Amino acid sequence: VQLQASGGGLVQAGGSLRLSCAASGSGASIGSMGWYRQAPGKQREMVARITRSGSTNYADSVKGRFTISRDNSKNTVYLQVNNLKPEDTAVYYCNALVVLTTYWGKGTLVTVSS
Repeated sequence: VQLQASGGGLVQAGGSLRLSCAASGSGASIGSMGWYRQAPGKQREMVARITRSGSTNYADSVKGRFTISRDNSKNTVYLQVNNLKPEDTAVYYCNALVVLTTYWGKGTLVTVSS
């Protein structure tokens, strides 16, 4: 299973981006999908997750600003990020659970300038 993330970029504080992550090569249904991020010098942290049926959970730091969604017909998960802050600067990674294995994409860089 391959995951390809896109949509990152340089944005000013208060701006928005829409991240996408498309999964391919899976012969089985994709279960939970999620977005994680890793800032320079910090550990990777969970940002948002969504089950196949659409249940979501978010990190407290992004609640009310980020929205995760998915299109099961396209095996794609999205992350709408609004009201970005400099502390949101990080490489954003997507992952997907297929049967009992979690697959990771290579990440997309989001840089927020103040």
